[in-house]
Parts: sequence; structure tokens; C-alpha cells
Amino acid sequence: MAREKRRIGGAGGGSDPAARGGGAAVVAVAAVAVIGAAGAGVGGGLGLGGGAGSGSSGGAANSAASRNISARKNDGKQSARRGKADEAWQRLGLRRLRREVRTAAECVSHSFGEIRGFLAHTPCKSLDRALFSVGDGEGNVVVISVVWVRFHSRGRAGDFKRLHEIHGNGDVRPLGAELLELRDIRFSAHHYDAKLSGNAVVIAETEAAAGSLSSEALDAVAQVAAELPHP
Repeated sequence: MAREKRRIGGAGGGSDPAARGGGAAVVAVAAVAVIGAAGAGVGGGLGLGGGAGSGSSGGAANSAASRNISARKNDGKQSARRGKADEAWQRLGLRRLRREVRTAAECVSHSFGEIRGFLAHTPCKSLDRALFSVGDGEGNVVVISVVWVRFHSRGRAGDFKRLHEIHGNGDVRPLGAELLELRDIRFSAHHYDAKLSGNAVVIAETEAAAGSLSSEALDAVAQVAAELPHP
């Protein structure tokens, strides 16, 4: 699903109320002191780096890295489904740096576009939003947004998910990155996953906040995050 880049920090917090469409990620970090907090001891990293060397040796390295990411992603998903977020990140060779969670009793004021109209006529049961920063201790930091929108029935949740996946229909705003002492982090929706979980829809997105991160690694982190149960 292609969506326009959405700011999650800066003045006022929240995301830009923009329609979905193509767009590259723009990332600027206000305070990346958190990078050092990852520390040593995060063994067997996910392979977050942007790329391997050229030629056949580079191709072999990329293939091995892909297999490593796939295996770690599957392990991370299992931990996430059990509600063990920190263990899930560790499976990916990452460590949590910061975490913020907010709960709301309604969704309309936290949404925009056609999604807002849907929620006005089909009220949600609750809204939980979380923002994580995770790092590998080598200068790579990922920001993760997870949104859980719960409804009174699985059918309504399914209707919401189908509408949410249509281009240009608005969104539920993620938490502002200033909560993690970051600013101007833009989610491009290039690294996105969503799933129906009972009567809830889980929406996860990731972006690089620092370092050089591969697209495959960011996708893997988003897919693991989408397995997390609501707080």
C-alpha cells in the first residue's frame, strides 16, 4: 500500500494529515544520544546495513543476509505474538532504547480523511498507540509506530482494514516522535504491515532514525511489530 510520507514529530506532534501517495522518507534527528544507549552485547545483528559489496561475493553476502533476516524475523514474530516485545527485538539483534504508549477511548479525534468519517459512523472500542526506538549498538536506530484500533466486532474491524488499505483514504495518526526525543521522522509507508487480530486492526510502520539500514531489515521489523498484541 503506497502512502504519502507523514511527519510524526515537530510542532504540534502527530502526523501530517496528508493523503496517501508515493513519497520518499525524509529523516532528521534532533537528539540521537539514544544511539549509544544500545550499548554492546546485542549479538548476531539483523544485518541492518544498507548493502554488501559488488560482484558475486556481494551477491552471496546479500543472499546470506536475506536468509538470516528471514530466520530472525520468524523467531521475532513468535516472541511478539506472546507479547514479549523486548525479546522480539532481541531476536532481530536489536535492543529497545525508548518506548511510549498512549490509550484513548475514541478514535475520531486521532484520525483524518475518509478514515475519520468511517470512525465517526462506526466508533472504535479503543485506540492504543505505541512508539518504539530500537538500536543495534552500532549506530543504527529504527523508529517503530504500532497502532491498535479495536472495534466492537470482527466484522467492523475487517471493514476498517479494507478501507484503510485504499489509496488516499486518510489514516489514524501515530504518536509524535518528540516523545522519543526525536523530530521530523517521516513514515514513508514503504516499510509497513497491517493485520486483523480478532476485533482489532494492527498497523505497524518503521523508519530509519540513524545509520544505514536495509529496506529488507526495516520491512522485517515492521512485520514483527504487527504481531504485537494490544497493550
